[in-house]
Amino acid sequence: MQAKRLLEELMDPKLTPRLAAGIRDRARGALRHYPSEWDMQRAAQAAPDIFQERMEDLHRFVLKGEQQDPSDIVELMQGYKES
Repeated sequence: MQAKRLLEELMDPKLTPRLAAGIRDRARGALRHYPSEWDMQRAAQAAPDIFQERMEDLHRFVLKGEQQDPSDIVELMQGYKES
């Protein structure tokens, strides 16, 4: 969402007083087509394999393993079950 914030700042003359009018207009045009939070939620519902909101079990397992002491790997693997 930092891109959206940048476009909003480019449109605001108080935040960017010396910006050329053409750039301000292009930012306004780009922001008009920028997806809203609602649009992103709908896309996530339509394509959950692309817009993943939670980590896969294996990915979470790997991240947890990277944070553990290597000597604790046996204990970590005991809590993992294959699906």
